[in-house]
Amino acid sequence: MNVEISRLSNGLTIVTDPMPQLESAAVGVWVNAGARNETRALMGVSHMLEHMAFKGTETRSARDIAVEIEAVGGFLNAYTSREQTAFHARVLRADVPLALDILADILTRPTFEQSELERERQVVLQEIGQARDTPDDIIFDHLQATIYPGQPMGWPILGDDDTVAQFTRAHLSTYMQANYLAGGMTLVASGAVTHAQIVRLAEEKFSALRPGETPAPSAARWVGGDMRQSDSLEQAHLTFAFPGLAQTDPNIYAAQVYVTALGGGMSSRLFQEVREKRGLCYSIYAFAHSANDSGLVGVYTGTGEAEAGQIAPVVAGEMASLAEGATEVEVARAKAQLKSGLLMGLERPSTRAEQIAGQMFSYGRVLGVEELTARLDEVDAAAVRRFGTMLMQSERPAIAALGPVGKLEDYDVFAARFGATALVRAAE
Repeated sequence: MNVEISRLSNGLTIVTDPMPQLESAAVGVWVNAGARNETRALMGVSHMLEHMAFKGTETRSARDIAVEIEAVGGFLNAYTSREQTAFHARVLRADVPLALDILADILTRPTFEQSELERERQVVLQEIGQARDTPDDIIFDHLQATIYPGQPMGWPILGDDDTVAQFTRAHLSTYMQANYLAGGMTLVASGAVTHAQIVRLAEEKFSALRPGETPAPSAARWVGGDMRQSDSLEQAHLTFAFPGLAQTDPNIYAAQVYVTALGGGMSSRLFQEVREKRGLCYSIYAFAHSANDSGLVGVYTGTGEAEAGQIAPVVAGEMASLAEGATEVEVARAKAQLKSGLLMGLERPSTRAEQIAGQMFSYGRVLGVEELTARLDEVDAAAVRRFGTMLMQSERPAIAALGPVGKLEDYDVFAARFGATALVRAAE
């Protein structure tokens, strides 16, 4: 990576990642504000704003935006996470100025027309309904709410029917004015670009962004606990979660290796034990989410009603086994998976741009491939065992379950497999 970084006078950060061998580029603006920057009354406003940004500006209608980008074969999209909101495009080399012009237009001159808001409100309500009808999707909202009850980190990114129904133009404008400030935004361009070109275009098109820093969200506070919703589904959708690490924690690489060894592929412990050996499910995997001040490690599985009662003790048992006996062979295999995923992702400018934006918000700099792979190489089996032991000491794990879950192990029984007292009992 040959990354260059500049800042405009209003505070906007510009990062370029030239890939001169390409004929296309990925360009986007990442805003350091997302669902966790909301109030309870405005839950879902970040996502609604993301939708409405494409619904017309002072110079373009919603149709104009779509037609202009597609007339050059380009692609324009956006997404909202708990910590950031992104607006990004993929275009050919010659059309980078157009893409940046459209992105600047939707971020500095949106109109939030009431008629468009009413239409898009129905679209978002349909999106919420679709999520509810997708159990292996909505279960993760239930898990977040169980881990972080009554906190922005636990609220659904889409909001709910009540909050979405009451959004007004004023809500969108006020939220944007408070959070879409140049000092909390990063423009990233990867692919067929040059730094001088992007800086010149940014100075021309993004100077209207107001200076200032995005207000910091409230700190996340792990609570944990149990949420079970019985439903007449074909499968029970089960999630288990434990406190993890913040993105900048130096042990994050050991955590990634642990999660991969536990449930990151067909050779992982959970897949081999739960699916291949016992035949208890079709899908099972481990995952880790890291925010700037918190994190979690979890396991998801979709299983039958009869099999649901066997899953929890097996998951806990495989976690304990990995904490006690992670081997150098499986750690090496997990590191190879992580490194290949990293390097393969770097072949795509869109992935590179997204990674760069995340690193700039977390670290204030871009971590090179050599640094990332070196940090993974430093992880050994002892480090994975230490991280696994930390997870086994979790006093308040979280369970979220949806579907025919009556046979799932009681929460208190599952929780007793973890924590300091559990470790003492295991040692006796």
